[in-house]
Amino acid sequence: MFDQTIYALASGAGRCGVAVIRLSGPHALTVLQQLSGKETFKPRYAHRVLLTDPVSGDRLDDGLALYFPGPNSFTGEDVVELQVHGGRAVVQSVQEILAGFDGLRLAEPGEFTRRAFENDKMDLTAAEGLADLIHAETRAQAKQALRQMDGALGSLYNDWADRIVRVLAHFEAVIDFPDEDLPEEVEAGVRAKVATLQGEIEDHLKDGHRGEMLRDGVRLAIVGPPNAGKSSLLNHLAKREVAIVSDIAGTTRDVIESHLDIGGYPVVVSDTAGIRHSEDVIEVEGIRRAQSTAEQADLKVILFDSSDWPNLDEKALSLIDEDSLVVFNKIDKASKPDVGDLQGRTPLYMSAKSGEGLADFFKALEQEVAERCMMTGAPALTRARHREALEDCVQSLVRFAQIDLAELAAEDLRMATRSLGRITGRIDVEDVLDVVFSDFCIGK
Repeated sequence: MFDQTIYALASGAGRCGVAVIRLSGPHALTVLQQLSGKETFKPRYAHRVLLTDPVSGDRLDDGLALYFPGPNSFTGEDVVELQVHGGRAVVQSVQEILAGFDGLRLAEPGEFTRRAFENDKMDLTAAEGLADLIHAETRAQAKQALRQMDGALGSLYNDWADRIVRVLAHFEAVIDFPDEDLPEEVEAGVRAKVATLQGEIEDHLKDGHRGEMLRDGVRLAIVGPPNAGKSSLLNHLAKREVAIVSDIAGTTRDVIESHLDIGGYPVVVSDTAGIRHSEDVIEVEGIRRAQSTAEQADLKVILFDSSDWPNLDEKALSLIDEDSLVVFNKIDKASKPDVGDLQGRTPLYMSAKSGEGLADFFKALEQEVAERCMMTGAPALTRARHREALEDCVQSLVRFAQIDLAELAAEDLRMATRSLGRITGRIDVEDVLDVVFSDFCIGK
């Protein structure tokens, strides 16, 4: 399948001090030898090389080359890394020469990692962790991605899969070898172990979508009546003028999004149209989008003008729930209202104009975001496909517990194993036979 050698620029595009061009495949070392004129390369050692065009003899660059023989490389194949000067002309000339070699082609997106997966250097969760690390924009995202890339998530799922394979092997031994001297309590033990495993997976699913929020960003909606200061607050959070600030009601007509780093966590903040009764068709649509954004948000800031107390907008009040921070703005213009408790939430007070109370608001917001993303002892789900596969696995285990006919129950265990295998990319029916013969010594 991988008879061709691939190459690609592994460092960022554009002018830079050093550019890295990576090759992987059976011809990697041969290409390096022809480009450098050297025959011997010590593995995992930086060699200074004068790269030349093997046809014309023209000098390409003076750089470094590293050789990683397979299978002890990132892809599991022979890998060569050329460290050349990062000028566009140098990089382009080296790549043009590589394109002229027989058996070489430009790599497709993600193909180096795909080959690493195919060569059992990593499972799918680790590959996804690597992709997340590349795209990480906050410290917390990078930390979660590194943990997944190191195999924390894959190890958990592989452990569950191994346990199901083992109980399935024991269960099928009862079905397929009734004449063998097998322990009578095997089936009862299998069902007890499956129940325990089902509980562990269900607990894993009850994570509040922490890993997915950390990967994709906590969705924060700033909502409230017109002229409450929503756009000013967004500008404070973004530390730049993202939204237009005006005393004219209805200035914000659509949802304005900004991707921010709040306390090291990724947050997608949405500034929305002021919620009020309106006859303006465009504003009505903006209000509808504001309410929809609030309903889909992981966290809401319900912002009021302090001078409106106690006559607060009913539509804005209806949005307050346990995922809300209630904030009274413009305390520089009106006396601080004595609100106390508002629908179970303790309000915060601030002035987006003068800055009073902003520090307390930022601290409270960071705490709310951290609580939704904070990593616990067990690795967190990071993708919807993981959650879907685990839910399918649980359904199979539930059916197993409800079926008395052993042959049908065993099929549910097989389906549970396949569901877990879809996450890591490893499904091997031979594992069942291995456990059967090693545990019970069938046919001795």
